Amino acid sequence: MRLFGWGRKKQNEQTANPAEQTGAPQQANAELDQATPETAAETVTKTATDGPAQPSPPAPSDLSPTDETNPTSQTSQTNQPRLSWTQRLRQGLAKSSSRLGAGLTSLFSGGRIDDDALEELEDQLIMGDLGVEPAAKIVAELRRQRFGQEASNTEFRQALAGIIAEMLEPVAFALDIKDQHKPHIVLVTGVNGAGKTTTIGKLASQFQAQGAKVMLAAADTYRAAAVGQLQVWAERASVPIVTGAERADPAAVAYQAVERARAEACDVLIVDTAGRLHNKADLMAELQKIVRVIKKLDDSAPHDTLLVLDATTGQNAINQVKTFKELIDVSGLIVTKLDGTARGGVIVGLADRFGLPIHAVGVGEAMEDLSPFDPQAFATALVDLD
Repeated sequence: MRLFGWGRKKQNEQTANPAEQTGAPQQANAELDQATPETAAETVTKTATDGPAQPSPPAPSDLSPTDETNPTSQTSQTNQPRLSWTQRLRQGLAKSSSRLGAGLTSLFSGGRIDDDALEELEDQLIMGDLGVEPAAKIVAELRRQRFGQEASNTEFRQALAGIIAEMLEPVAFALDIKDQHKPHIVLVTGVNGAGKTTTIGKLASQFQAQGAKVMLAAADTYRAAAVGQLQVWAERASVPIVTGAERADPAAVAYQAVERARAEACDVLIVDTAGRLHNKADLMAELQKIVRVIKKLDDSAPHDTLLVLDATTGQNAINQVKTFKELIDVSGLIVTKLDGTARGGVIVGLADRFGLPIHAVGVGEAMEDLSPFDPQAFATALVDLD
């Protein structure tokens, strides 16, 4: 499988040592926003030369052992056989499938699929966080396919998984890195705690493993731990990172990162951005400015704008997508922490409500625990079908 659509052979050229990177500059908003590419580049270069100090990685106390953004908190599994992705997905969805599956077992232990059974099924799907409208659509399709028929528990689950997979198929797209865009610029946003930093680190590592030359940009400059956490992941993935001083202008950091990624012939530039929904007006202005400034260097950029969602928030993820779509042109979703929630069914609701590509899902903290979204594997695990 070509993870995230990257299929070229591994390049011989090695990425730069992250420890050698210089910080991105503190920049006045109006000055950079109104600048031409030439004058903006001069301003950024001058500030970088003047040498604002890079923020230090957070102290150990800033990254608790259980913090999912801390790559050093992962437990070694070297003495245990590595599970396949399907096994890890099934294991990760255990809480969600248990919540939904218990109801399905009591409902369909064998017998006829009738009105009473379908009504109870709809309630079970809603309680499983699939959402009211998706639940109604699933029940309507099951009614069309199997109403009045006898079905064993396994046969019923197979029919249900098939309907759910069919609903999800239109949104299952690998994150496709296009050769004609170099660098391919990916903006990543999401509320604090959604797993954004971890996701960026995993993407960087997996892209690089497939031969891409990757660079990161720490443009979430207003959250003290964000830059330090991203530096830890950059070091772990052995990719360079562009940072700025604390409270640096995020657009200036992004601008310098694009310049540098172009100069160093990077294939992929992943830009971390803020997700402070408690102050929507400021966040909108910040994100829109980052996009405008990047377009000064590449009018086709950003090539992907990804929203990272925490599955443990359940139906609140629907509200997050709605809000972020008002702020920025979201092109795709990544859903994390499926292993920590009984609300994994929300993916069905997201697909039905927005139709946005779901590029990947996460079921753990290890690098390989983020994988392209597979509708059939997800649906099978969700209904606890062996």
